[in-house]
Amino acid sequence: MSWACLLALLSAGMTGVAVAQGLLPDDFFSAPIDPSAPTAVEAEELVFDSVRNEITARGDVVLRISGYTLSGDRLVYRRANGEMELIGNVVVVDPAGNKSQSERLNLTGGLKRVVLDSMTLTGRDGSRVTADDAEFDQVLNSILINARYAPCGDCVGPSGQTIGWSISAARIVQNAEDNSITLEQPSLALLGVPVAWLPYLWLPDLGNTALDSIPKPSLGFSEKTGVKVEVPFTVYATRNTSVILSPTLLSRQGFLLGAEWIQRFDHGSFSIKASGLYQFDKSAFTFADANTDWRGAIQAAGEFRPVEDWTVGAAYSLFTDSAYFADYMLDPRRSGVNEVYATHLSDDTYIDARIQQFNMLGENPDSVRDQQGIALPNIRVERSFSLPPGAGQIDVEARLLGTTRKLDYATNVNGIPYEYGYAGNRVHAMAQASWQNQWIAGGAVVTPFVGLRLDAAAYDGGSALAGAPAAQTLLGATPIAALDIRYPLAAYGNGVTHLVEPIGQIVYRGASSIAPGVTNETSQSLVFDDTNLFSYNRFSGIDRQETGLRLNLGGRYLASLMDGSFVELVGGQSFQLAGVNAFDLANPQQVGVGSGLENAASYAVVGAYGALASSLKAGGKLQLDTTSFDIARAGLGVNYGQDGWSGALNYRYAAATPSTGNIKDMHEVGVEATVPVAEYWSASANAYWDLTANSFLQAGGGVTYNDGYLVISGNVTRTGPTHSSPNDLRATATFRLLAPAGFDVGYSGAVPIGNFLR
Repeated sequence: MSWACLLALLSAGMTGVAVAQGLLPDDFFSAPIDPSAPTAVEAEELVFDSVRNEITARGDVVLRISGYTLSGDRLVYRRANGEMELIGNVVVVDPAGNKSQSERLNLTGGLKRVVLDSMTLTGRDGSRVTADDAEFDQVLNSILINARYAPCGDCVGPSGQTIGWSISAARIVQNAEDNSITLEQPSLALLGVPVAWLPYLWLPDLGNTALDSIPKPSLGFSEKTGVKVEVPFTVYATRNTSVILSPTLLSRQGFLLGAEWIQRFDHGSFSIKASGLYQFDKSAFTFADANTDWRGAIQAAGEFRPVEDWTVGAAYSLFTDSAYFADYMLDPRRSGVNEVYATHLSDDTYIDARIQQFNMLGENPDSVRDQQGIALPNIRVERSFSLPPGAGQIDVEARLLGTTRKLDYATNVNGIPYEYGYAGNRVHAMAQASWQNQWIAGGAVVTPFVGLRLDAAAYDGGSALAGAPAAQTLLGATPIAALDIRYPLAAYGNGVTHLVEPIGQIVYRGASSIAPGVTNETSQSLVFDDTNLFSYNRFSGIDRQETGLRLNLGGRYLASLMDGSFVELVGGQSFQLAGVNAFDLANPQQVGVGSGLENAASYAVVGAYGALASSLKAGGKLQLDTTSFDIARAGLGVNYGQDGWSGALNYRYAAATPSTGNIKDMHEVGVEATVPVAEYWSASANAYWDLTANSFLQAGGGVTYNDGYLVISGNVTRTGPTHSSPNDLRATATFRLLAPAGFDVGYSGAVPIGNFLR
């Protein structure tokens, strides 16, 4: 049971009416009641009606008292006259198994007293709220005395051990006006052992929509800040407004204070958070911008839905330096991008319009942040039109990207220059319309495609780099024609379904320029594999495009079994038949270099995937140079998981490509394993080896406890000399409290370990 269910249970008394007279065992009302015997009231909902002064439990009500079981539709306690009734389909079963039925049943004497004095409320998810007594004031409050909440019910594992977590309090008061909950002298128990106490705890509305906003304490450590203890708490909360303070103590740097205002509306919300501190030891930071007395940030974000299918929003952050969030282990949220946006999404239309400023977080000075372009604007529009049956479909796409950048963004990798962005102003607009249809001809699936792309771009030539393009304006039109032919063949035998599908594509793009965007902001990454083998344009963005006539040949094989097991192979090769090969042209972003597509006959690519039932899964990729039969890239992953046992084998290889500055082969193999060592306990380990350098790349291990309600784990990892973060010893700790309805709070993070351990 989640806190949302707890709220439902605490938010009112028991609802229902019940009491019909029926034939009962002779000693039912006179049988002695043992107050120490297990007593439970189970119901779907508990409600207190302050107007009627009634407590009602309703929905599959079950009372278990001293061996008796009573059930009905509703249980009603009328506080004004002290009457308690079980109403509707009442069934009473005594310890001997005798059953009596009626429509209404009055509960009196010791039986009524036991129900009131030893309350146990069990939710449908198994969670329980127990209390020694329940009181209700005349207007707003429900009060449980010596109450305990446990999402795991009895919190007893199959072997009789205590599991999960629970919260106990001398009093729990639920306010019906704002649904807040006050806990007096609360204590948190893990596995039945109390571990934390507070004199007082106030929680806001705990409905499902508010669970994610509950402040969560955290603990951390770094050499620069020392031990970090953060205990956020809500100082004001209503259905629409929350104000949260986050005081944080740092053993080396002093006191950091954060404050957040969250405002909710019917169709959206916004939040503003400010945090900052005076650093006791600014010399702990080697980053120049962090070596100041005061550091802090302001983060604001909001999102609204003014009309159906439209969302508008904004996010903006100001900070003293870009390393502030990382140094103090704070959530950067959306601080990486300052933006204003509007988005429309419906069944056939997508529109996204943004103005964006990209912030480089981490130890980056202003000069590095000035290398990031500002998008003024970034607009994307997509629309599909379904034609009459048999006539196909028309797709329309449009993009508009304007960028402005203060400084050139360039670097050098082993003597190879990379120019990622140019100073100055640039704008690129693209619009494309296409038609495609699908025909079945003699068992073959034939899909013709016809399209037209229009481009308009301009650059003011503001870069100081020698290789940058000059100021210019470029207009272009690209006719596109393609034909996709597939011939699927299916067969079934011995419980296995086989599908063999040869695939052929011929694509023509009559581009007037391979660089329609003049500069390249959006098409800087490319890996050729089975996922884009049958693609009409493999560039990732609109600033570059394929040209000429290209043939893609390959196929697909699939074998599937009734139990879900399968094997799938996808492979083929691409050929430049005529025209300029866009991947073979020198460019300062090195896009296409070493991809295999720069050759007239590309590398052959294969993807293989499979699963054996639900326990064993495998996947692999291969990129082969067909002229020399050298392997350019390869990867393999095998995963097993069953009954708490799990393992993985991973292998990766990429040949050196000196033309891109990559002068060493990447060649590594690794294994991972998890072994159950006791009920709810498991041990894990991993090891990776750099085959090229013949040295270990990474090794680590840890222990985890997970009973479904409580997760505690600790892991240690050490990296080798050739790792991207070399010779680093790092400990990771995880602590989480869970409940079935989705409640999930806790801490998980990596903690650097001092140099004396390295």
